[in-house]
Amino acid sequence: MISSKKITRRGFLKTVGVMGGATALGDLSSSRVSWGQQKEPIKIGFIQPLTGPYGTEARDQEAGATLAVEEFNARGGVLDRKIELMVRDDKLQPEESARRAKELLEKDKIHMMAGSIGANTQLAMNEQCKIAQTIFMSTSASNEITMAKDVSPYTFSEATNLHIITQAVGRWTAQNIGKKWFILAANYGFGWQTTEGFRRIGKIMGCTEVGLINHPTGATDYTTYFPKIMAAEPEVLLLCNFGNDQLNSVKQVHEFGLKKKMKVICPLIVITSRMAAGDEPYEGMIGGATFYWGLEKTIPTAKTFVTNYRKRWGRPPTDMSGYAYSGVRGLLSAVERSGGMDTKKVILALEGYEYDFYKGKQWMRAWDHRSIQDMFVLQSKTAKEKTEQWDVFKVMDTVKASDGMERPAQELGLQEGVPLSRQL
Repeated sequence: MISSKKITRRGFLKTVGVMGGATALGDLSSSRVSWGQQKEPIKIGFIQPLTGPYGTEARDQEAGATLAVEEFNARGGVLDRKIELMVRDDKLQPEESARRAKELLEKDKIHMMAGSIGANTQLAMNEQCKIAQTIFMSTSASNEITMAKDVSPYTFSEATNLHIITQAVGRWTAQNIGKKWFILAANYGFGWQTTEGFRRIGKIMGCTEVGLINHPTGATDYTTYFPKIMAAEPEVLLLCNFGNDQLNSVKQVHEFGLKKKMKVICPLIVITSRMAAGDEPYEGMIGGATFYWGLEKTIPTAKTFVTNYRKRWGRPPTDMSGYAYSGVRGLLSAVERSGGMDTKKVILALEGYEYDFYKGKQWMRAWDHRSIQDMFVLQSKTAKEKTEQWDVFKVMDTVKASDGMERPAQELGLQEGVPLSRQL
């Protein structure tokens, strides 16, 4: 394909959506494994908003989880047991997520649960898993999941959270771009949490907030906000939204020339929105990411992950693919290392575990079950800079993983250094 060709979001969905039929999956006959006495498979429930505004990102997570399961099955499964990924759609509705989770736990008798992009849907899944005393690996970048109110010995989060993302991006922005900030944020959890995070790091870095506007989710017209933003004359516009909201606001910011007057920063910038918008709207935009496939040039495990993912799906992975791939691998690795499906032993195998599945060293902190990991600052490439369709970002900086990037244990309602497994 021509690298400068624009692609619509609908077209992008058709191009990269994970298909379920034999044609989409290819001929897997060469990877068939003899399962001996046909031991009961290890069942992992995997719930995602496959339909709705995060459908593209959800399909990326499904693809990453599927790859992880297929890799284990290709080498004989785990402890001579096949892995079965049981995928369900919650339509980004917490009630549906809870219903699906309960069904998987009680009817399908899953052994572990993973998934979810939505902050509220992952909490619904987590509650059902706590009741059933079943391990849940969240793949949603949420502040709440590892706070005392929601976390449990059975709760783990492979994804980073919005607080950590804003601390990394905010510090880099203050040091490299400017300290006079205007915030345009979606009026729900993502917008509120990124606003709070930027305010916190902004105070530490001596930044000035010159304005805040909260817009409704699903807004289509952002131009009414622009006169107030331009009148404040910020050095930086922090665009605290995601999915279609980010896509639409970025397009209008570009069309009305705001990028000529200020630098536009997204706390979380993802390849799906970038490609759906085309080259021009995102040109020069900077944002945070937990992964980019271009890291294959410098990180050995990233190269392996990207190569295998491309071979399987015909395209490079996204950050959402990485979350699900690493989260499912983490669960299966813990089962393998613990020698069985005893829940307490698997929890102990996860707590404090250091690993590098796809992007460099991470560790699953024992006292809050949060994966601590590197963050990356990306800048969108111009059409001339791209070497292929998917080559849309360049890595500006790596913000190394640090325990200090998360909120202190007291603020989370937890005891630093006290493993959650002690509650069992």
